[in-house]
Amino acid sequence: MLGILPIGPTGLVPVVPAVHVAHEQRIFMPQPDVIDAAVVGTGPAGLAAALALAWSGVEVALIGPAPTSASLGRETRTTALFGGSIDFLRHIGVWDDLEDGAEALSGLRLVDDTGGLLRAPETLFQSDEIGRAAFGYNIANATLVRALFARVVARSGIPFIDGTVTSVSHEDDGVMLAIADGRTSRARLVVAADGRQSLCRSAAGISAEAWSYPQSAITTLFAHARPHGGISTELHRRAGPLTTVPMRGNVSSLVWVDTPAEATRLAGLGKQEFGRELETRLGGFLGAIGDIGPRATFPLSGLSAKPLAHNRTVLIGEAGHVLPPIGAQGLNLGFRDAAWVADIAGTAKRELRDIGGNDVLRAYDTARSGDVATRTLAIDLLNRSLFTGLLPFDVLRGAGLALVGAIGPLRRMVMREGMEPSGRVPRLLEAASQH
Repeated sequence: MLGILPIGPTGLVPVVPAVHVAHEQRIFMPQPDVIDAAVVGTGPAGLAAALALAWSGVEVALIGPAPTSASLGRETRTTALFGGSIDFLRHIGVWDDLEDGAEALSGLRLVDDTGGLLRAPETLFQSDEIGRAAFGYNIANATLVRALFARVVARSGIPFIDGTVTSVSHEDDGVMLAIADGRTSRARLVVAADGRQSLCRSAAGISAEAWSYPQSAITTLFAHARPHGGISTELHRRAGPLTTVPMRGNVSSLVWVDTPAEATRLAGLGKQEFGRELETRLGGFLGAIGDIGPRATFPLSGLSAKPLAHNRTVLIGEAGHVLPPIGAQGLNLGFRDAAWVADIAGTAKRELRDIGGNDVLRAYDTARSGDVATRTLAIDLLNRSLFTGLLPFDVLRGAGLALVGAIGPLRRMVMREGMEPSGRVPRLLEAASQH
């Protein structure tokens, strides 16, 4: 579910302590042919990281294939971005280009549709309960990537290398990146945003645990007769969650998780047949289903890398963590990664320290590991509690939802922590009004 992790207080994200590191005493003397940082990867996390590093005064280059109209045209997903991520986009100069096409999320409805013996009561979380006009905004991924890439291109201080990194070599004072067309780039710090099969992660000697789920997800946009009222709905079904997230007008995005066989069957239906099936599964709460957009299907999997920084390399986005599409945690985590590496690397730059030094890497891993690990565990447990069908999991999930729904202070705490961790935040995640 969007931002809410209802597995009881043990599933909440702990406060991240302020990061204090012992600075090296010597002043770092950079080599003139080595840039500060190279961001590898042109997905939303990589694009945002390049902009964030530049904002923090770090000399940065972006390396990766340029997003194309063809690739973006096949993108069927949207992302619900929470308050801190919106402030982040404001700081890096992108939000003004996104706001008109984004839809505010004022409510999150959870419905237990598992058919278990102990059904949790339906719960509606509303943003005004925690003093916010909205939890965040839902934005089409293609729109987000276009705006981020346009901003990178518009900034003359961010060199863009349109190409694929084919090899990574580590040296004492930097990292050599070889590009497919024969070019090379040397950087003191590599920001690996090159996805779950990250070459940069492997080259840095960082291990990653990957796993799969007996589930696939269908994503699309669909029109409906009844207004959504800014409320996202998540049906907890035995095969996995079915989530609708508001878009502009009487349109919602859909993430329908089911067994691989059922997902394949649904993907093969015509638009009208698919719409009838969807209307039945939703119980008619959005009324008659209208036009169905292009559909995509992908298997669900997870990944966790440890540590998140090593050997002049930091991991952001799916290079460091992959979660099932539950709770809209994925890209919000990726933007927090980008904000933290910009904060820590920017500080090192101003203090004339080695931007890829071990103290910088330790600080980043300390800042991100708790947030990432706790949310990965919470989402994994919630997803498994649905498809395992074991009574203890049903009892824990049902009891957790009931408690969160009934106890006001706990309910508000879960809402706040589900959106973003409490404690110290980097400058790029602070409210723009504070600057």
